[in-house]
Amino acid sequence: MTMREVPLKQLIDGHAHLNEIDGIEPALERARAAGVMLIVAVGMDTPSNRRTLELAREYPEFIHPAVGYHPWSIVPKQVDQVMEHLAEQLPSCVALGEVGLDYKVRIKKPIQWDVFGRVLELAAGCKKPVIVHSRYSHQRSHQMVTAAGIEKAVFHWYSGPLDVLERIITDGYYVSCTPALAYSTHHQTAIRQVPLERILIETDCPVAYRGKTSEPAHLMDTLDHLSRLRSLPLAEAARITTANARKFFGFRF
Repeated sequence: MTMREVPLKQLIDGHAHLNEIDGIEPALERARAAGVMLIVAVGMDTPSNRRTLELAREYPEFIHPAVGYHPWSIVPKQVDQVMEHLAEQLPSCVALGEVGLDYKVRIKKPIQWDVFGRVLELAAGCKKPVIVHSRYSHQRSHQMVTAAGIEKAVFHWYSGPLDVLERIITDGYYVSCTPALAYSTHHQTAIRQVPLERILIETDCPVAYRGKTSEPAHLMDTLDHLSRLRSLPLAEAARITTANARKFFGFRF
């Protein structure tokens, strides 16, 4: 029996932009066939949050929503309106996300800091896990998460400095890995250093990896790369990461 023939039927995709996927029903069927049991669908702004919540209502046993305000989506004149919608919807979601900082985009840093601080305050008040985007902003993102008193956070697709990663782990937080483990040396280096019990797997679909547009069914690719990187049997990698996701998001089944 090869690694890909191991029967794995309880995988959890911890981060998927399902609102961006065309042909959602066939994509979900392929995900189920690939062993995906649950998907955490994330939002980035009010339209994507609404679509994410709609999908979660259509597929309540399979899709679990997280609403967010991504730094790419910030429009200063709309911040208060978006925050109001987040405050209304977050209590019924499994997490806040995708939120964070991104120092490669043109949104001014003080505006990003203000928005991130406000959404973290919402998450702390609801005691919700936070899915953190931290491109080129790892240290500040971590500092703001801890300052807000967030109990659970996952630093999505972590590829940052190892000294910041050490503080993330010391503070009890998680990191996630994606199919980019196949080729990203920074991502590989980080994931090698993380305790197995702090790793979540995801697709971040429909991100394209080496030209291949991803979907939830490709979660097995992430698992494959993780098992090889950490020299783990595929089934053991699946068991650990599923247990981690259940603990992080509070899934009970």
